[in-house]
This record gives sequence, C-alpha cells and structure tokens, in this order.
Amino acid sequence: MWGPDLLNLSGVSARISVTAALVACALAGTAPALAGAPTTSSPTTSAPTSGSGTQDPRVSQKVNARQHDPVHSSDGEPGEVAAPYPSFMRQATTSRIIRRQVAPGVQFTRWDQHDARGPIRAYLLAIDPTRPGVKIDLATQRRVSDTAPVRELIGHDSAVAGVNGDFYDIGDTGAPLGVGRDRQRGLLNGRQVGWNSAFYLDSHGTPEMDDLVLRARVAEHPGLPITNLNSPFVKPGGIGIYNSSWGRTAGYRVTDGQRKHVRVVTVRDGRVRSSGTRLKSDKGINGTLLIGRGDGANALRALKVGSRATVGYSLPERPQVAITGSRYLVKDGLINVVDDREMHPRTAVGIDHDTGEVLLLVVDGRQKFSRGYTMVEMADMMIDLGADDALNLDGGGSTTMVARKSDGSTGVVNSPSDGFQRSVANALEVTYTKPR
Repeated sequence: MWGPDLLNLSGVSARISVTAALVACALAGTAPALAGAPTTSSPTTSAPTSGSGTQDPRVSQKVNARQHDPVHSSDGEPGEVAAPYPSFMRQATTSRIIRRQVAPGVQFTRWDQHDARGPIRAYLLAIDPTRPGVKIDLATQRRVSDTAPVRELIGHDSAVAGVNGDFYDIGDTGAPLGVGRDRQRGLLNGRQVGWNSAFYLDSHGTPEMDDLVLRARVAEHPGLPITNLNSPFVKPGGIGIYNSSWGRTAGYRVTDGQRKHVRVVTVRDGRVRSSGTRLKSDKGINGTLLIGRGDGANALRALKVGSRATVGYSLPERPQVAITGSRYLVKDGLINVVDDREMHPRTAVGIDHDTGEVLLLVVDGRQKFSRGYTMVEMADMMIDLGADDALNLDGGGSTTMVARKSDGSTGVVNSPSDGFQRSVANALEVTYTKPR
C-alpha cells in the first residue's frame, strides 16, 4: 500500500499520494484523475477499451479513425498480447514505493502495481528544468553511428540521470532514425519526413513537443532534394548529407544496398572536390558528402568539380536540444495511440505544461515481475502523472533508466529485459551543477 510518508511530497511525487494512490499508477478509467488531467468515467459508466466499438473519451476522434500498427522497439520483437479486459476490470493495486531526490530539481520514484492483466514495475524521473543548475540534454557517442549503453552515454557529461532515447538502426549502421540536437554540438542528425515527432527545448529552454523537420540545402543549387542528415539511409529519390559527426563511411548500407543510380559528391571548404558513382566503406569523412539515390543522384550531376557549393541545415524553432520518437502517446491531454494489445518494456518523455516539469517514465517488461505496457496504457499513465504531451521513445530491450543512487554512485535503476544494458544510439540525460 501507499505509505504515509508520501503525504508531504511536492511536484509530481505529490500527485502519487494517499488520496491519489490508484491514480498515479492506474490504467484508463479506473480511478479519479489527477489535477490537470481529463476526468475519466466511473467504473459503472466506463467506456470499453479501444476496439470494442465505443470511443474512449480521452482519445480524439481523429486517432480512433486511424488504423496502423505502432512501432514499439528497435529490436522488432513481437510483444505478448494483453488480455482484453475492459477498463473497469483493471483497477490496480500499488506497492513497494521508493522515492528519493537524485539532485535538487530531480525526483526519482519507483513503484509496483498489479491489475487483471498482471504486474508491472514503473520508474519516474520528475525534472524541473527551471531549477538553477539543472539541464536536460542529448547524450551520444562522438559519432552518430556509434552506440553505447545509457550509463556510458550519460557518463560523458557526468549526468545524474538519463533514459534511452530514439529508435535506431539496430544491427546495421547503429544510427538513430530521426532528429537529434545536442546542446553543445548542435544538430547531429535529421530527416525531412518520416520520423519527426520530437521532444525539444526551444530557444528559451522551454520544453515543447511538436514535429521537427530538417531544413537543408546547397545555397548555389536550392532545388536539390535534400532529405536526410546523418541518417541510417537516404530516402529513395533524395539526397543525404553525411559529415564527420556521422563517423566512417557506410558504403551502400545508406542506400539500402542500391548500387545503380547512385552518386556521391564531396564538398570541402565551399567547393565541390569530387563527384562519382561509387560509395566507399570505412573511410573517414573529410568535408561533407552528398549521397543521392535515383532522382537525387541525377540532380547531383549539376554540381561540377571545382564549382562553389555551400551546404547548410537547421531545424525550425531553433531548439537547444531535440530528440525524436516513434509517435506521440499524448497530445494536448488526449491519448494519441490506439494499440492496447501488444505489451513491451516502454520508455517515454512527457511534459506537464502546468508545472513545467519534464517526466521521464520507464516501465519494465518481458519479465515475470513486470509484463510491460501497451501503448494506450503508457499514454494513460502519462496523463495520470500530469503530462499534457508525451512521446514514445525506444522500448523493448533498449528500455533503460540510469540515476544517481543514495550512495552517490550512478547506475541502472530498472531491469532491462535483455538482462544487461543494451548499446543504444543516444539518450536523454539530466545534468546538475551546484549554483555558485
């Protein structure tokens, strides 16, 4: 049961109180809503779950009309199918609550819960980005195409906490699928279309959630169809930019094995240095490579060796930090996903626009003590924790939370389903520097 020591908590942790015990960890429609969250139906009037023919009042009509399989994890493993209990049969009991301060402005909470579908274990980092000394940033290896465990990634900046980030090209290039912007290093990777659902800190440092679309061009040839920056693959018909942040060249892996109708142009010091049709592997990048497929390759023929070429790229809103995920779980307080069947370990980031807090949530899965969550369950928990917007990050065996422990050491605080930390492309980290 919830302990009496929770009565005096503040921020998100205060929401997980005796009076809201079932709310913070409940599934859709099983308990009263938290402050700022939409009010759910009582058990006697609760709408059936998605797929039963009745719309959940938290789910927008647009989403209910949409039919597609969401992306759950980079590993692509099928998840266990959840028992189709209606929401009024899924009231949860909560136990084993642990809470502590990781750093000023960074609160950690862990709890277990059990409902008709089985047990789960959840972990929450509630972060106040306005607290002096607290910063949220992207954590990566030196090269976009390199991977490492979350603990190693956040250790580069001596971070106090972090979770795994974007989905990535597991087993091949290792590069993240979407957009990544680091506070110090700038824009590292991006796409024009296809993977743009983003969490970011705007130019003022305010947490936001919206699509971030790569804007890139060659100034002297503004019509070139540039579609990617340091991505695992170049979009068919498009042109990808690859620079030293990518790492060593990946050859035809970035064209999905396509060898015909491919062209690579090297730009260095503002001029075209070479143009050819052969992609090399495992070579250092000196300057900028423009790699085209199909129509993109044909368009690159306009760049003649020796001619001027100024390559530029940016993101709208000029964010300080940005990371993408597979889809929004919650948008403007409404559930934005429909899959309430496939259960996996989950990682998500949310924003409580009332308090300004950023919420990093991890739910273990694929283990006896924790079955994992469906997309809808993860969205619903985010709403109950106060999130107005939430983004699904990579899940499955990638799901990892690292935090400073009570003894001052920093380590993994959840139970990754592989039994060890998986190497991932990037992470969201929290650093703390004591104000002078």
